Amino acid sequence: MASLVNLMHEIVRCERCPRLVRWREQVSKNPPRRYRGESYWAKPIPGFGDPRARLLIVGLAPAAHGGNRTGRFFTGDRSGDWLYGALHAFGFANQPNSEHLNDGLKLKDCYITAAVRCAPPTNKPLRDEFENCRPYLMQELVLLRHVEVVIALGKIAFDSFLKAHGDNGGTIPKPRPKFGHGASVKLDGGPTLIASYHPSQQNTFTGKLTREMFHAIFDRVSRALQDR
Repeated sequence: MASLVNLMHEIVRCERCPRLVRWREQVSKNPPRRYRGESYWAKPIPGFGDPRARLLIVGLAPAAHGGNRTGRFFTGDRSGDWLYGALHAFGFANQPNSEHLNDGLKLKDCYITAAVRCAPPTNKPLRDEFENCRPYLMQELVLLRHVEVVIALGKIAFDSFLKAHGDNGGTIPKPRPKFGHGASVKLDGGPTLIASYHPSQQNTFTGKLTREMFHAIFDRVSRALQDR
């Protein structure tokens, strides 16, 4: 656990990607009207949760006025309302909302991280930014020794997890697993990877991802963990 804490401190100090450093700080200085007067985190965001978690959730990157503002993934935005609502409903969180770092949220048997730790312009990290951030995810996969199930929120998170797993020496099935909502694969010598559409407003407002579809993912996770 001490090593995981050290990694979190290392992530927060990271300045490997000049474009992302500029963007996260620029956003904090020019917030939309509803957030004016708030102090933005405006630094890389470390993973958080239960260090003995059996469930790992991997997202893409923090939102400019969500995680980049609050300092925690999926916190202070609509995507977080969906994610933490589901985690609470299935016993992985003590409350259904995540608003700021001191709101009392605690995760049980769950850890949340992302492929990229800084908010990117237009929500699109560049290839070298993924490369710079991947070692952090790789280290988390080593330190989180109890993970049995991984939920990847979106295709980019799905591909990023597989890349990190492979770079850590894990076996990637052939043919390579393809992303699709509800798709799953048991990785040889590793966890079960389950794909889900990201609970972004683009997906939830259009009905591409419904609450029933999202909760079905967590129902599968709960059953998988009970069977082990």
